[in-house]
Amino acid sequence: MTDNKAASTGGAWDWGRATGVGSMPGGDAREAAKTVTGTFAEPGAGMPHLAELPARGPGADMIGRTAGMLVELYARVEPSGWRVGDRPGRDTRRAVSWLGEDLDALEEFTQGYEGPLKVQVVGPWTLAAALELRNGEAMVSDPGACRDLTGSLAEGLRAHLAQVRRRVPGARLVLQLDEPSLTAVLRGRIRTASQYRTHRAVDRQVVESALRDVMAVHDGPVVVHSCAPDVPFALLRRAGADGLSFDFSLLTERDDEVLGEAVEAGTKLFAGVVPGTEGPLSDPAGSVMGVRTLWRRLGLNPGLLADAVAVTPSCGLAGASPGYARTALAHCVRAARSLADNPE
Repeated sequence: MTDNKAASTGGAWDWGRATGVGSMPGGDAREAAKTVTGTFAEPGAGMPHLAELPARGPGADMIGRTAGMLVELYARVEPSGWRVGDRPGRDTRRAVSWLGEDLDALEEFTQGYEGPLKVQVVGPWTLAAALELRNGEAMVSDPGACRDLTGSLAEGLRAHLAQVRRRVPGARLVLQLDEPSLTAVLRGRIRTASQYRTHRAVDRQVVESALRDVMAVHDGPVVVHSCAPDVPFALLRRAGADGLSFDFSLLTERDDEVLGEAVEAGTKLFAGVVPGTEGPLSDPAGSVMGVRTLWRRLGLNPGLLADAVAVTPSCGLAGASPGYARTALAHCVRAARSLADNPE
């Protein structure tokens, strides 16, 4: 934790013990907001979040949604994906409109709410890997374009957070940066437009610096989410992440040391243990059995477990049915309660 953030939030942060990752199924913003707030808004139950509904189409997807927040950078949909353009067009207007609809729904269902509230945006490197320059190549191929993108994202994010604060004045905001492509950026695995080659790996210090610049926009806690393998946990912590969100099933024993150090330093772990796609769920205690096993392996104090770990789905729920999404989120709350009641 950084001192200035701790001071701005009164010292300790209430993250909640369960939350969603971000995306929800369907296209009904009010129904999604009702589900998320109804599941997590009760004191001690968890942390509600601003739902994303990518099923509505381009502009509601994670890349288009964040592209719509950029300042003095515009993007439009091409057959190959999102590409930088000269002026805001239909796709940008659609992204802004859908985000406004989601904020309207959130505001409606959080009247009088006081507690943690999570908002998600795509981080600078996943955005740079997905957005195309005018020549069709990913922005990640151009260091100058990446710097411009980072600055634009920071400005747009500042305005977005201010808008959420106005709409939900009792909320203590938690910012989530979605960075599923970060490992591929660091390892030079982002493919060129021809698909025959890959772009050069970006220097780790450059990656860390850009992440730090974006995180600095928010004076509260920041969590970074990736449901990809080999999340660079140590780099994210150095960049200033206060929380790490990941697919728990993808952890390996190579991650033990850095996660143990993270917990001891006060970093919150968002453990994705509930499947994000349709399927049978185990009992709540069974869902967090792996978390308890990790804790024993790391030799950590079981008394820390309930406060150090939040339970989440393994990734977003956009591909699930509405019924399963409701069940999965409620299961996260029950699994978190099991972890708190019986940490050993």
